[in-house]
Amino acid sequence: MARAPAVPIVSVTMCICRRFPFARLLPLARAGGWALEDVMRETGCGDTCGLCIPYLRRMLVTGETAFTELLSE
Repeated sequence: MARAPAVPIVSVTMCICRRFPFARLLPLARAGGWALEDVMRETGCGDTCGLCIPYLRRMLVTGETAFTELLSE
């Protein structure tokens, strides 16, 4: 019996362009009452390649700082 190909585990925990971990970013965002636009302005996260924007958005809503799925806009 053939086995299904292994699916790589995804772990997204930071803005790669700015090397800014979401776990460090969330407390700053909560303390400052930041919305997504504020996070982008204050940290630069999401301003370069933009791949972290869906993760930032979800982080602000749910409090998650580690993601095991690929998110897109």
